[in-house]
Amino acid sequence: MTLPDPINHQDFLLTLDTSKLPGVKNALPGVDIWPLFLDAENGVWVIRAHFHPGVTLPMHFHTGTVHFYTLSGCWYYLEYPDQKQTAGSYLYEPGGSVHTFHTPEDNEGVTDGFMVIAGCNINFDADGNYMNTMDAGWIEQAVVEAAKAQGLGTPRYIKPKRGAGFSDED
Repeated sequence: MTLPDPINHQDFLLTLDTSKLPGVKNALPGVDIWPLFLDAENGVWVIRAHFHPGVTLPMHFHTGTVHFYTLSGCWYYLEYPDQKQTAGSYLYEPGGSVHTFHTPEDNEGVTDGFMVIAGCNINFDADGNYMNTMDAGWIEQAVVEAAKAQGLGTPRYIKPKRGAGFSDED
């Protein structure tokens, strides 16, 4: 076999350095987000997030899988309080799982995490009543609106379109 011709020639790498990009502060209450790859059409969202101490996200049902790598800090699911995730922890969540994300109030600083999410989170209140559905398109809208409100403009992230490109290219 010989080397195939490239299907998608790249003149540059699609890469982002979150140490040089501003995160969107409080894109969700108590959560700063760096969007990395948002593909609403295929339901894939990749983000880096800082979760502030004491953050509890709504209980949610995953329609797809999640890969979550903890870079620093500590978090756990309220349903599994003895299985804390700390720096270096990798967690795989199968589709169909239900849980409630929480960062302890006594965390020193933020919990830093990297996530690859397929599908959506269907969020519920403490009584099990439907609240909303969070997917790649919803995250994109929430992050862009929060960034613009903070005077950041549209954040830079990879967004598939006619191949692939960055969010701020048209």
